[in-house]
Amino acid sequence: MARILVTGGAGFIASELAIRLAADPANEVVVVDNLLTGDVGKLPAVMPPNMHFIKCDVNRFEDISSVFYAYRFQYVFHYAAVVGVKRTTDNPVMVLRDIDGIRNILDLSKNMGVKRVLFSSSSEVYGEPVEIPQNERTTPLNSKLPYAIVKNIGEAFLRSYHKEFGLEYTVFRFFNTYGPKQSRDFVVSKFIRAALAGEDITLYGDGLQTRTFCYIDDNIDACLRAFHGNEVLNDVVNIGSDVEITIRGLAELIIELTGSRSRIIHLPPLEEGDMTRRMPDVTRMRALLGREMLPLRDGLVRILEATKVTA
Repeated sequence: MARILVTGGAGFIASELAIRLAADPANEVVVVDNLLTGDVGKLPAVMPPNMHFIKCDVNRFEDISSVFYAYRFQYVFHYAAVVGVKRTTDNPVMVLRDIDGIRNILDLSKNMGVKRVLFSSSSEVYGEPVEIPQNERTTPLNSKLPYAIVKNIGEAFLRSYHKEFGLEYTVFRFFNTYGPKQSRDFVVSKFIRAALAGEDITLYGDGLQTRTFCYIDDNIDACLRAFHGNEVLNDVVNIGSDVEITIRGLAELIIELTGSRSRIIHLPPLEEGDMTRRMPDVTRMRALLGREMLPLRDGLVRILEATKVTA
């Protein structure tokens, strides 16, 4: 049996990951989260016997060390972090505390025989685009925002612990991931909620900034293939889509799919954190998946269908 820790496991992506890991009865999965932005409602109401939830703050060594000593993990998915552009720019000191969590996880992992740490980094590390598509090996990391700096530091910690202590790692650089259980304050879920209610959809600036959107199943499938296949070992992979759309185009598509009468309203641009363009090179992700990613339109339809079921 593999004993696996998922930190931040009540979050959108990590909860889906934990559920998929626990679907294999050969795994024992422990989910920890301080519930600052996580929600236990994203986890099964009745957990399978091989899945456990513990409220825990990984930034506090006394909290997370007791969990390590109790379970003696073989693998760790470290996904715990303060997330959200506005939240991270408004609370930069709180974001920087996540460095303590990274150090705690790595110290405990190397001291207690963890075989591999898999880390959720972010497209934010690339900052404003120097080249498109943004490539794991050639694109410079040039963001100055605290959230991106913490992710960059996390990647540097992993490389350093591997070099000095032999602790193996994988870095996932997540680009915008969306799906039915995404938190309400992220762009896709926010736009869908407004459209279904017939409310105005608000955009920052002219709405011509571009993003790519990766459906949750594609994210989880790629990460699990890297994990199970021992791929992307001591290396980095972009997890996202390479199909660009403007934020205004996203709003228009959601209005079309919902048949909404919502108006698009423009707000002043954000002072920082809203990059003009973002598109990853996903060659390595495609190799992991062995297939194409789900088109955005199809993913949005899946969310709307799920919304009808839960309404």
